[in-house]
Amino acid sequence: MTSIRKLPFYHSCFPGLRGLNVLGLSLALLLLFQAAGCSRDGSSQAKADLAKKRPPVPVMVGVASTKTIPVQLSAIGKVSAYATVMIKAQVSGELLSVHFREGQEVKKGDLLFTIDSRPFEAQLREAEAKLARDRAQLQNARRQSERYGAVVSKGFVSEEVHDQVVTNAAALEAAARAAEAAVEKARLELKYCTIRSPLDGVTGELKVDQGNLIKANDTDNPMVTIRQVHPIYVSFSVPEMNLPEVRRHMAERKLEVLAVIPGGEEYPVSGQLDFVDNTVDPATGTIQLKASFENRDKTLWPGQFVNVVLTLSTESGVVVPAQAVQTGQHGHYVFVVQPDLTVEYRPVTLGRTVDGESLIRQGVAADEKVVTDGQLRLAQGALIRVVEPGGGEQFQ
Repeated sequence: MTSIRKLPFYHSCFPGLRGLNVLGLSLALLLLFQAAGCSRDGSSQAKADLAKKRPPVPVMVGVASTKTIPVQLSAIGKVSAYATVMIKAQVSGELLSVHFREGQEVKKGDLLFTIDSRPFEAQLREAEAKLARDRAQLQNARRQSERYGAVVSKGFVSEEVHDQVVTNAAALEAAARAAEAAVEKARLELKYCTIRSPLDGVTGELKVDQGNLIKANDTDNPMVTIRQVHPIYVSFSVPEMNLPEVRRHMAERKLEVLAVIPGGEEYPVSGQLDFVDNTVDPATGTIQLKASFENRDKTLWPGQFVNVVLTLSTESGVVVPAQAVQTGQHGHYVFVVQPDLTVEYRPVTLGRTVDGESLIRQGVAADEKVVTDGQLRLAQGALIRVVEPGGGEQFQ
C-alpha cells in the first residue's frame, strides 16, 4: 500500500500538525475557515443586534419628491439708469426761472429752465429786417435782369452791362439766403432760452440757481442730470466658462433675470437679459451681462447693488431637503428611513441645490424619507425616533 507523502513545510511551521497527511491537513484547514466565517457572521449579527438594543436616536425627516428646478447662475449686480442726460444751456444768458424741484419726476417735454430771451428776440427782429431788405433788393435785381435780357439782343445795352446786372441779381439772391439762415439761427437761439426735458426721468441735484449767468455749452458744469428709471438696467458679470451656455439659451428664448434687493428677498423683481458684452475681461476672467427691468414701482434705483439670478433652463428629478445631504470620505450620502424605523446609509450623486432643495441624480427614489437633522449620531441600521420641528430635542 502506497503511503501518502507528508509535507515537511507544515511540519516545520506547525509542529502540532506533524504526522498528518495531506488529506487530514486539508480537512483541518476547511474546518478552521468555516469557524472563522461563523465568527465573522456572528460578529456582524451581534453588531446589528447591539444597534437595535440601543435607544432610538431622535431625528427629523423629510420626504423626497419629484420636482422641476431651474438651472441658474447667481451674481452681484449694479443698477444703472436706462438713459442719463446732463442738461446744459446752448445759449448764454441770465437764468430767469427754474420750473422743477430736485428729485422730481419729469416727463419728456416738461419745461425745466427759462433763460432771459430779450437779447435773442432783438437779434431775431434784426435778422428778419435784414432778410426783408435783401429780399426787396433781390426782387428789384431780378426785374432789372429781365429788362436788360429783353433788349441786349437788340443792341440797346451791351453784353457787359447785362452780365453785371445778372451777377448783381445772383449776389443779392445769395445774400437773401444768408439772411434767411440768420433768421433761422436767431429763432433757434430764442427757442434755446426755454430748456425742456428730453426724456421721462427723475431730476438730480440742481447745480444752478435762479439769477445766475449761464454759459453756453459748459461741459464741466451741467445744470442738472436726469436719469431714466423705468425701464432700468442691472449690470452683472459671470465667469467666462458660462458664456457658451448663456449664449446657447439666449439664442433659443428670452432669459429671465431676477433682481433681489438685500433684505427684500420676498419681493424679487423680474426682468430679461438684453446684452452680452463683446469681450471677456482678461483681468477677472468674467464677462459683463445686462438685463432690463420695467421698474414701474421704482423698486430698483440707480447705483444700488442687488443679488442677481439668471435662469438658463429647468431640470426635473428627485429632490430632497438640502440639509439631508452629508459629505463623507467617499462623497455625498444620505440616511434613508426604512419601514422598521432603522436607517440605511445611501451614497448619492448630487446635482444642483436651489432654494434649500438638492437634486439627487442617483441614490434616492421619490417618496422615500430621508433624515434632515440628527445625522451625527447615526450609523448603518441605527434605530430612530422621528421628532417634529420645535420638539426641543438635541439632535447633534
